[in-house]
Amino acid sequence: MDRTASPSTLTHIWLLAKYELTKRFTNKSGMISLIAFMLIWAILLLYPIKSASEFIMQPNFKDFTEALFGPGSLRHLFEWPVEEFAVFWLAALYLFPMFSIFIAADQFSSDKQRGSLRFLTLRVSRSSLFFGRFLGQMFIQLMLIILTLLATIVLALSRDISLLLPSITTSLIVMVNLVIVLLPYTAAMAVLSLHANSARQASIFAVILWAVVSIFIALINMNFPQLSWLNWMLPGSQIGNLINTQGLGSFVFAPIPLLQTAVILFAGKVLMSRSAL
Repeated sequence: MDRTASPSTLTHIWLLAKYELTKRFTNKSGMISLIAFMLIWAILLLYPIKSASEFIMQPNFKDFTEALFGPGSLRHLFEWPVEEFAVFWLAALYLFPMFSIFIAADQFSSDKQRGSLRFLTLRVSRSSLFFGRFLGQMFIQLMLIILTLLATIVLALSRDISLLLPSITTSLIVMVNLVIVLLPYTAAMAVLSLHANSARQASIFAVILWAVVSIFIALINMNFPQLSWLNWMLPGSQIGNLINTQGLGSFVFAPIPLLQTAVILFAGKVLMSRSAL
């Protein structure tokens, strides 16, 4: 008698990730969130980013930043081949992590409240479910990043059509960087949503956690400066340094969020296997 081989763990993770992506862009609440996200970025692109990109490369502004922050403090900001992406880089490094906290907040909390997590774990392993949901949330955020980058390319081309090639090259570098930056945030929200009763509660937990850990680390650094390396434990700790980077040089800080993600995902996998669903 023929026996059909059961899907592997990787297959389960891939199928769950694709389902998360499809669900977000097909249901009503997901479409409303997508429209709201696009409207916010349309406003940012048409007003602050477009206006700032015309102003940021002027010599007077460069002299002002050097007087305010010190010589060379933001020198790489003025080396971007496309001005629109220089401003987009500044905005995206801070806004996308904020969006991530809310977008990825409901990885498990709603299903846990409805009792459907227990039903799902009868068909896939807990590890497959955990990593599949995490990967699906990263796919969703990747799609949002691509949409905003395409809009920024259109904005740059409306000013100068010859910027097509540098815009595409720059957007690819920015895209990979933003995905790396968002990895630990999404992983942390996966862990928090395991313990929250709703997406809103998971987001509140995240804000409180970031605030408390930031204050705690700052107090330690004040009394024990030799422990300044503790700053790198918090997701987003490298963002301040990323601002003054450009091109391939921006990947110098990539190991920090990658290591943070590995640690958080390992902790999440352990919690997932031991938590009561």
